[in-house]
Amino acid sequence: MNKRALGKKYEEKACQYLESQGMKIVEKNFRCRQGEIDLIGFHGEYLAFVEVKYRAENAGHAAEAVTETKQRKICRTADYYRYRHGIGENRAIRYDVVAIQGEEEKPHIVWYQNAFAHIFR
Repeated sequence: MNKRALGKKYEEKACQYLESQGMKIVEKNFRCRQGEIDLIGFHGEYLAFVEVKYRAENAGHAAEAVTETKQRKICRTADYYRYRHGIGENRAIRYDVVAIQGEEEKPHIVWYQNAFAHIFR
């Protein structure tokens, strides 16, 4: 399975997991010039921008792959998404990471809510 197909598979697993936890997904794979956000959804009062990362059993921890550079790119993309959809500054937002670790048949999923703060330009 190529990298893109594998990523799509785990993004779908993350989507199903988040929905089972009460998140209403409104966008998958939002792309623009600024970057890409894997999942966007409402969870309680928050609009959550979610990065999904997968790592095999012995390939390091998945969440560690969300570097400061990646966080900065997600924040810029989220700013554009909010601008494009008319979402004002009064809307509570957060940045989540779903880390999926392990074997394909039975992966371990960890949801880090509010995983990092907004990085301003």
